[in-house]
Amino acid sequence: MTENEDIHGHTVEEPRVPEPAYRPGYNKLDSFNWLKGIPVQTDENEIIEIRFKNTRKGFFRNVNSLRLEVGDIVAVEASPGHDIGRVSMVGPVVGEQLKKLKALPSSEEYKKVYRKAKEADIQKWEEAKKLESPTMFRSRQIAEELKLNMKIGDVEYQGDKTKAIFYYIADERVDFRQLIKVLADEFRVRIEMRQIGARQEAGRIGGIGSCGRELCCSTHITNFISVTTTHARYQELSLNPQKLAGQCSKLKCCLNFELDCYVDAQRGFPSRDIPLEALDCTAYFQKMEVHKGIYWYSTDRDSNANLVALPVDRVREIQALNRKGKKVEKLKVTEDARENEALSADLLKNNSLTRFDPPEKKENRRDGNQRRKNRRFNDKRKKQ
Repeated sequence: MTENEDIHGHTVEEPRVPEPAYRPGYNKLDSFNWLKGIPVQTDENEIIEIRFKNTRKGFFRNVNSLRLEVGDIVAVEASPGHDIGRVSMVGPVVGEQLKKLKALPSSEEYKKVYRKAKEADIQKWEEAKKLESPTMFRSRQIAEELKLNMKIGDVEYQGDKTKAIFYYIADERVDFRQLIKVLADEFRVRIEMRQIGARQEAGRIGGIGSCGRELCCSTHITNFISVTTTHARYQELSLNPQKLAGQCSKLKCCLNFELDCYVDAQRGFPSRDIPLEALDCTAYFQKMEVHKGIYWYSTDRDSNANLVALPVDRVREIQALNRKGKKVEKLKVTEDARENEALSADLLKNNSLTRFDPPEKKENRRDGNQRRKNRRFNDKRKKQ
């Protein structure tokens, strides 16, 4: 008796695990339909957006005028055969998305939506998804045997199991013609190779970032914007490669999140490259606190000794006097700067661990006197 046979020898089919219910907003490729509720007449020229595995999306023509909603599983035209995907956007908002991507909404190049997926389509689609991990591990072994300087990071099967897309990362150009022949003979499917970058690979694999949360590229980032060390300089971050690099060994994408805020805050700040001339010293810029509007200067160009904190208004005033050939008597440190310096030295110095505890009730003097009288009275009775 095998695993798929009962005690009578009859073949028993394994129960198919149903597709999990679609929940809008739980996939990073979902888009908010801000034109929802506007009546739309479905026609054969309607363009809809369909998403597939990971970051792959596409636009298709609803040639059969199907009544589709976000989350529906549909069978679409592919090359060759058909593919299975999920509807991610319908209605007038698709036209706005096409304008944003500068695509032609009336183009005939869009492939067709055949039908809503049947039970057999979904079953074959699930079988194809189960083959992806074993295929990826086996393809890595084959690439290593062929001594190819590449890494296969993910495999995606087409919904009808006639084609497989191999996503790989490589530092240099790779001749994988022999690899395609071996893979085609091994898996008996049509092979397509797609090169991706280190950021795309990290988004497909996923992981936990240094902040303790799931990687942004695997949760909500769908398009990658270039990040440079200039982003870190604007935010006054230390140019430490170990701290600025993510799991993809590239600069962290989150450096873009607050960049605009820092750029706007520094828009009216005075130049940092101009030293401040005083009668007793010459001060050189060392660092700044952007949102507090404070520049830190030192009398030594290459050292942080004898730091002096100056508000940007004071720096602007001193620079204006220096341009006229005048020197200030001394660099004045304001009270606000002294307070900021003390706070930045130790943030928890003035905070007590018991500051949130409820205050203790003071003993009433009258109640204390009464207790003492009762204690004396009890002592006298014991002696008697």
